[in-house]
Amino acid sequence: MRLGVNILNWNQADDTLKCVSSVRSWQITEKVVWVVDNASCAADRDRLVAGLDKETLLVSETNRGFAGGNNLAIQAALAAGCQYILLLNNDARISEENVNCLRQALNDDPRLGIVGPTLWDGRNPNRLLSAGGGDIGTAVSPHLTTPPAPDEIREVTYAPGTCALIRREIFERVGLLDETYFFGGEMADLCMRAREAGYTVAIVGGAKAFHTVDRSSEIRHWLHIYYVLRNRFLFVRKFHRRRQWRLFLFWTAQSGRPWLQAVLAGDWRRERAIRLAVWDGWRGRFGGQNRRVSRGEIA
Repeated sequence: MRLGVNILNWNQADDTLKCVSSVRSWQITEKVVWVVDNASCAADRDRLVAGLDKETLLVSETNRGFAGGNNLAIQAALAAGCQYILLLNNDARISEENVNCLRQALNDDPRLGIVGPTLWDGRNPNRLLSAGGGDIGTAVSPHLTTPPAPDEIREVTYAPGTCALIRREIFERVGLLDETYFFGGEMADLCMRAREAGYTVAIVGGAKAFHTVDRSSEIRHWLHIYYVLRNRFLFVRKFHRRRQWRLFLFWTAQSGRPWLQAVLAGDWRRERAIRLAVWDGWRGRFGGQNRRVSRGEIA
């Protein structure tokens, strides 16, 4: 069955090309690779173009976030007849053997719609980062950190988009990634819709991937703080409407301590990211807000 591999780039051409190089080493015959450039600067895009070979580059002139950028490649993969689509972060690595383990899980069980590997720290391979996740609308720490047994396929609420293999029927039945999230939460959303459609989401115990989180960009750090918190409100709006106001209060209260710590430490960019996240969550202001968070506007 044809496999589509989708890799997203935003001003990290060097990391993206390393990821592409890793994927090139796979001997999977029916494999098509799409690289999406999400409105990177000209110099970064030039490095990306120079380093690609048989991979297809899709260029977005605006930053469409994780969901929007991946949706470009997902649509291309569906049009190309791919039966399975692998979302792979440019800072994640997975071997051909582990990809085949994920494919086998989908082949063996038609009820499985989305599967992921256990995620381990690329800098410390013995440190487990995630074994799937719980409900991001209600759980403060949704990442599960107890790995399944090597021969176990464990059902979870969602599989992280860092590395996830998705059956094409999922997109055909429930739609693409929700671009309203922009960054963070869109995979939890997709998994929830897949589960509501009768599919199972699982982590395959016999498959591993490694994720090396970028710690070099201060701006990305503040954006991550903002989107993770704000998108809890969006997820609650979509899937917990009966408890919406109670959960809004819950997430506002949860943000109080880190906000106060930021104030006391004089960490005004962190304070601003948290404040804007709660403000926008209550007001229903979603989508991409990179410039507002970076500049600290609240209008």
